[in-house]
Amino acid sequence: MPEAAPGRIGPNAILQYLPVLQAVGARHDAMAQAGLGAAPGDDAMIPEADAARLHRAVRALRPQDAPRLAAKAGQRTADYILAHRIPRPAQRLLRALPAPLAARLLSRAIAQHAWTFAGSGTFRVLSPWSFEIADNPLCRDEPSDHPLCHWHAAVFQRLYRVLVAPDVVCVETRCGAMPGETACRFELRRSATARTARERVVQP
Repeated sequence: MPEAAPGRIGPNAILQYLPVLQAVGARHDAMAQAGLGAAPGDDAMIPEADAARLHRAVRALRPQDAPRLAAKAGQRTADYILAHRIPRPAQRLLRALPAPLAARLLSRAIAQHAWTFAGSGTFRVLSPWSFEIADNPLCRDEPSDHPLCHWHAAVFQRLYRVLVAPDVVCVETRCGAMPGETACRFELRRSATARTARERVVQP
């Protein structure tokens, strides 16, 4: 799949959301509110505005359920990446490495493919355990008093849980939709009580 042109994003920003919405009877209403007549294909980048409208529609139609639904869609997206985008030998290598080293390698791989989920936003690795998306298209121009990007957080969390350590949690600590913020910040954290000798071999 070619790298995104400005204003385009990976189709899974929509495709992995649709089964989740279907399961709760919200697919038709969400797609109608987003102005989407049909699901996109899975073989080309799509306009990021289409994905943004769908994500916004879910937040408007299901405000209480939106974080949970977005997280499920994000997990499905990560599972698609694991099944189709990251070679099995690379996955086995990451799982065999100490967690801090695996995190460094995985964060670099995520940065190399950031166009699939950041679109025209600017993705930056702050550390192997911290990412930032400036001008995130999926929450752009949508004011909020709380973080909105549960889909992104779930993608990162699922990838890290499978490839780095099963106790990783991803939290959006800042959101570009919140007053005074220009970027979404995602922090990946470990459960201290769950660490093993494998994780302590290399320090973060």
